This record gives sequence, structure tokens and C-alpha cells, in this order.
Amino acid sequence: MKPELNSTAAEHLIKRIIPAHADQFVVEPPGSNDHRDAFEIESRQGKIILRGNNGVSVASALHHYLRHYAHCDISWNGVNLHLPDMLPQVPQKVHATSPYKKRSYLNNVTFNYSMSWWDWERWEREIDWMALHGINMPLALAGQSIIWKRVYNRLGFTDAELEDFFSGPGYTSWSWMGNLDGWNGPLPASWMAAQETLQQKILQRQRELGMTPVLSAFTGHVPPSFKTKYPHTKLRTTKWVNFPPVHVLDPAEPMFTEIGRMFIEEQTKAYGTDHLYSADTFNENIPQGIEPAFLRDISMRIYESMSAADPEAVWVMQAWMFVEDYLYWQADEIKAVLTAVPDDRMIILDTFSETFPAWNKSKAFYGKPWIWNMLHNFGGATGMFGRMDEVANTPARLLEDPEAGNLAGIGIMPEGIEQNPVIYQLMLDNVWKNQPIVPEQWLADYARRRYGKENENARIAWMILWKTAYGGGLTYGTPKSIICARPTFKASARVVDPHKVYDDADFFPAWERLLMASEELCTEGFQYDLIDVTRQALANYADALQRQFTADFEKKDLPAFKTHSHRFLEIIEDLDRLLATNKHFLLGAWLTAAKKRAANAAEAVLYERNARNLITLWGNKECWLNDYTARQWNGMMKGFYLPRWQRFVQKAIEALETGLRFDSVAFENDIREWEWNWVHGRETYIDQPEGNPIDAAHALYRKYNSFIRASFRNFQT
Repeated sequence: MKPELNSTAAEHLIKRIIPAHADQFVVEPPGSNDHRDAFEIESRQGKIILRGNNGVSVASALHHYLRHYAHCDISWNGVNLHLPDMLPQVPQKVHATSPYKKRSYLNNVTFNYSMSWWDWERWEREIDWMALHGINMPLALAGQSIIWKRVYNRLGFTDAELEDFFSGPGYTSWSWMGNLDGWNGPLPASWMAAQETLQQKILQRQRELGMTPVLSAFTGHVPPSFKTKYPHTKLRTTKWVNFPPVHVLDPAEPMFTEIGRMFIEEQTKAYGTDHLYSADTFNENIPQGIEPAFLRDISMRIYESMSAADPEAVWVMQAWMFVEDYLYWQADEIKAVLTAVPDDRMIILDTFSETFPAWNKSKAFYGKPWIWNMLHNFGGATGMFGRMDEVANTPARLLEDPEAGNLAGIGIMPEGIEQNPVIYQLMLDNVWKNQPIVPEQWLADYARRRYGKENENARIAWMILWKTAYGGGLTYGTPKSIICARPTFKASARVVDPHKVYDDADFFPAWERLLMASEELCTEGFQYDLIDVTRQALANYADALQRQFTADFEKKDLPAFKTHSHRFLEIIEDLDRLLATNKHFLLGAWLTAAKKRAANAAEAVLYERNARNLITLWGNKECWLNDYTARQWNGMMKGFYLPRWQRFVQKAIEALETGLRFDSVAFENDIREWEWNWVHGRETYIDQPEGNPIDAAHALYRKYNSFIRASFRNFQT
């Protein structure tokens, strides 16, 4: 059933966004019964009339008005809502219809990389942000662990037998997806209960605004104790990264359908249902002995386990596995998974459409409805990046492409959010358009709204950023500065690749232009952008310095090595001070939020360890994912990255002074121990900003301008 307009919910959203001006708006239902989502805006007797067929449409109308008539901007990283007492009137009625029935949001892992420590207040803001941007199909995975506990308790498992099944609160996403068991636990009962309450609030708000949230389903992952509890059932094992193997129930077992049915029944009791269920089988792993017949069988069984509890069930599946394991997932394998389920009972999320789409390698998913998604960010890593031209043009182009098959919508599936607000705003502006967006004009309007006034230097800065940092490239997300890598003489590390598709010399003028614009601009959004561009310029320079001092070391040029390596270390310290000036770049805020979720002192220690571990080593001392999240934050710079590099530089200097070989293996073993101790540390970091961001950016420009300019000529790129 299509969600109808809940006028009260829409009016409450308006009051949350602009409380002092809410009485100047009137919410009304649409004048027609168009089956597509639509909104209207017009003025009548001094009021602004917002019409929409549901809360999301009304919120989108409000957002359109605020942006295009009041020149405001609402983003994760800065809000400009400077409004006159009497709002501007709308001279002519505005009507917009979305060409996309479904607008999806969130990746499974966003719930940990960004949302692990969110309370209801933060979730409330995010749901409003979703509605303003036209999202109507959000993933809703909070509160899942307690449902699994109830299912396995019904099957006879004690809480003690489930302790090594549930991972800690920073790792629940990978536990749900069947990648790992029990890492960084135990998961306290108080956490499960609090998350259940939180999920109920999330779903109530999303539904009253007209969203249809996507809940979870069973994919076969069972507790380690399952093999002893049910010794005669057939289990398969699967291994992810270098974590211990997990167990997957064979789809031929009758218990597979039974457990899936029980899970949806328990979930529906707690949360209700909108009949959409997420299930991502084989997420970044392939079970042993896999073949197309098995794939078809497990796909059919997963769907049957959903439909056994909910005859209206629709399976929502990511296409990420077709991209991540592309050598395995060929035509026969993809077809086996997809064609086992009726077309009207499955929706495919083409996870990484803007860079490595899967739809054009699978005959548009063999007739299944599918959604074009921008992934963009991996791990919540810090860095200015985006494929702006692709995002501005491709969604509208595919509306007219007969090869696109049953294209049902668009969406965003970032692993981490609260960064690069420009690329997310651009992407979601497609929701109400059926024509490509012109980036040049769009960016000029964006800067005007975000910064509160027109400014030529700011406009030029964004033209430069469009052609450099946001020029895209076929990469796995943002380039990550070598600052964030475990120290090395190599130009990149396993999951930290600083390679950029633009020249540093081309990016640098954007920093200069924003500094000039700072003479008259100072909104929240401007301050964030100035810090981010300053950070990026210095991180780029640091990457060049690391390549340079590596060359110095190879040449055994000790004086040059000391000069360039010490400047590299100094940049890390200076970045730490810069990032302290903005609340969006604070390690302390992340750690404080984690500890606030705890019900007692022991939980606070556990939660802080989870929070530290996820953004550094990820797993244990030997984990292959160390530094994956690459957070350039105050506290991370001086507290984690700098000490590692200081130790590295000192060892290198000792090697040059003594003529002995630099023992990289011994260094890495030592630094792993240091990192592990940091993960278990309790030292505190600031959780509120300190200092003036504009003054800090100008000071760093004065300090590094001549060095960076010289690097354009002297350093290898």
C-alpha cells in the first residue's frame, strides 16, 4: 500500500527544521491522485503552501523552498538557515514529480562506521535529512541483535552459548552479514535492549513520514555452538579477511527455512513490517564447494524463509558481491542467484553504480527491479573526492536507456557518512529531476546557499574543486593520505592508497580562493569547507614529502632525509591543531559518544575499545584491514598517526647514521604492539572544538605556501 500523507508528522518536521517560521507554512494533500511521488509549492494569503502525497514529498517541498527561495542549505557538515522574519513568497506555483519510485539509503556497514554511537536525537536529525532529500526506502538495521537472541533462545540456546556469536557494538554489521563471530564482545544485554527501543523510534518516525524501511532476513549464518547443539545438521564454513571461519547452515536443511521464518516472526512482533527484507548472502566471501545449482538453491531458500513468515515479502539484495568478487561472479552464477526468485519479489541495489556498475554486466539483473546507487565512501575515510560528472549525468541518462531494464530508483550507499556533503547533495538532487544536472551552474548555486551570499572567489574555488578532487577516477573511494598508513617507505599501503587523479598544483588555487573568500564569508558550511580544503592541501603535500624522504633514504642523504621527514611530522602536528577547530573532525567526540552509550563503567571500557579498534587496527594485531577507515581527525593525528611516524623516522635516522639495514619487519612487529596498546588506552581527547578555523587556515597558508609551491617543481609526482 502506498504511504499516505500524515499532515501532523509533516508539520512536526517543519517545526523541527525552522521552529521560528513554521507558522508561515501550510501543509495540504495533493490535488490529484498521481501514482508517482510529487510535491507542489505556492503562496496564498501570505502563507507558503506545501503539498505532497506523503511526508517525504512535503519535506522535499520544504527543502526546495528553503534552497531556491530563501537560499538556505542543510547538510551534515554545516547548516545555513538565516531567514528573514517574513519569508519570501513564491511568485508562481512549483510542481515536481519524481521519476524514481524508490530512493534508497544506507549501507549495512554505515551502521557501524558512522552510526554505532548515535542516540535518538542524532537519529531524529538524520531521518529529517532523509525526508528533506527525498529518501523513501532507508535500510533500518538497528536493534537486530536482540531479535537473533530471541530466535536462538527459542531453539534452546542459552545466553552463555550465544556469547561468542554476538560481536561488540562497533562490529554488529559484520556479525549480521555473517562475516565474523564474537569479535570485540561480549554484547551486553543492556545494549540489545536500548537498541530495540531506538529501532522502534526510528521506524515509527520513518513510517509516519511515508518511508518504507528495509528490515533484515536470515542468510544462513548460525552461532558457533550450532554444530554441537545440532550435530546432525549440515553446515558449511566461510572465511572473511583473516578472521576465524563462521558457520552457514546448508539451505537444504529444513531448519534453514524454519530459522528464517522464526526470525521474521520475532522481528515483526518487535518492529512491524513493510515487507522489504535485506539479505546479502556471500558478502565478501564464498562458501566452500559453491556452484550455480547451490547458488540457485540457497537463493530460493532464503526467499522461501521470508515468504513463509510474510507472503508479501520482497528481498532487497546488494549487488556488491558481483563487483567485489567479480572473477567468480560470472553470468551463470549471477543468473542462478537472481532467477530463483520471482521478479516482483526481489529488488537489486547496484551498490557501486557510479564507478563499477553491475547492471550492465548482468543484463540489467535479468529483469529484476534495480536501484542505481552511489557508494562513494569506504570506511568513513577522510578526503575530498567524488565522481561529480558521473553523478550529475548518468541517472537521468539511464531513464531513457532501453538497456537499463527495470530501473526502479536511485540511492546512496556510503560505508561512512558526514563527509563530502557536496557530492551527496548533488546526487540526491536527481530525485526530482529527469534531466542531467549542469555542474557549473549547480555549484555556483550551491556555494551561494551554503555560504549565505554570492562570492566570486568561492565560486572559482568550486570550479577548481570540480575539476580536481571531484573529477572522479575509477578508484575505490577517496584517496587516503599516507599519513594514515602504518609507516612505510612504499608510496601506498594495503588499504591506504594516496594516488589521486589530479595534480596537486591544480588543487592548490582552490585553497587560495577560499582564503580570499574568508574576508566576507563565515557560515558553518564555509568554515567546514575551508578546513577541509586546507586539510586536503596539506595532506597532499605530506604525501609528496613522504615520497621525497623515501628517495632521500634510498640515496643515503641524511641531511635531506631529516629536513623532509621532520617537515612531514610537523604537518601532522599542524593538522591536529587545525582539525581541533571544528566539531566534525574530533576523535574525542567519537569516543565520548561511545562511552555515553554505556550503562556502567565496564561497558564504557568495552565501548571505547570498540570505538578505538574500528578506526585503527579494525581487528587484532594481525588484521589485514588496519588503517582502513583513515580518519584525519584531531586526536588521531597527534595521538595515533604522529607517534607511529615519529618512531619510524627515528629508526630510519639510526639506520642512516650507523649504516645498518632498516629492519622493516622488526619495526612493524613493534608498532603493532604499540597500536594494540593504543586500542586499549583510556587517554582523553577534546570533544568540543577549540580555536578559530579561519585564523588557523590563514596561519598554515603563510607557513607552508612557499614550500608547497616549491614541491610542484621539485618533488616527484
